[in-house]
Order: sequence, then structure tokens, then C-alpha cells
Amino acid sequence: MMRDKLSKGLGHNQYGEPAWPNDILYIFPIVILGTRSCVMGLAFSEPTDLAKRGTPIATPIEILPEWYFLPTFNMLRILPDKLTGVLSMISLPAMLLLIPFVENLNKYQNPFRRPVTASIYISTLIYSLWLGIGSLEAINVALPLL
Repeated sequence: MMRDKLSKGLGHNQYGEPAWPNDILYIFPIVILGTRSCVMGLAFSEPTDLAKRGTPIATPIEILPEWYFLPTFNMLRILPDKLTGVLSMISLPAMLLLIPFVENLNKYQNPFRRPVTASIYISTLIYSLWLGIGSLEAINVALPLL
């Protein structure tokens, strides 16, 4: 049934509606404005005095990076050899670059039918979260690389 519709030139929609102007002019702006209003609402509702005020004279004991650098910061902090730390940080982008090539070996689009790539993604996510949480601890109790 779907092959018949596709052979007639009908799109992925059930009714054969074209993307222009239906989706692009009417649905996309609603989604974009809704997402923007949610983000702005969360930004305005967050209290600004969550942490103590910084002083320009005193240097903090430990300076933490931005939240997206916390896993790599912890990895560099707990590994004894810095070369090993840098090589392990290069391994994450290398794995992310390999995932599309591994994914193309499987003909299925369902992520539950691609167990290798799904397991690589989930294990990388859990490992990054583990390292990110460990970077917020002191160096003597930082979460180790298990």
C-alpha cells in the first residue's frame, strides 16, 4: 500500500500533502516558537543567586570547567599519564565518527534492531555521565575509571 503511494509520487504523509507550504509555513514556526518560549521561560524562572558571589581578589581552591568539559576534565585529573588522558579523549570522537559506518552495515532503521550501535551509544553516554559526576568530587574521592 505504501509502495503504491510512493510510486504515484505521494509523499510520506498519509494524504500526500507536500511539505511546502503545509509543514514549513505552519507547523515549523509553531514548534520553533514553542521551544523558544519554553527555553526562555526556564531561563527567566531560574533564581540568579544560587551560588555565592565571586570575589575578584580571592582565587577559588579548584576551578571547574564548563559542564560539557567535565568528563574530559575528570579523565585528565585522575589518569597518571597525561598522554594516556589525551589519547583517551581522542577515542570518543573517533568512536562517534565510526558509528555511521558501522550503522550502514545494518539494513534496519529501527534502533532496537541495531544492537551494536545502540550499545556503543548507551555505554559512551553512561561512561561520560560517570566521568562528569566524578569531576565534581574532590581529587582523592573522584570516581575512578572502572
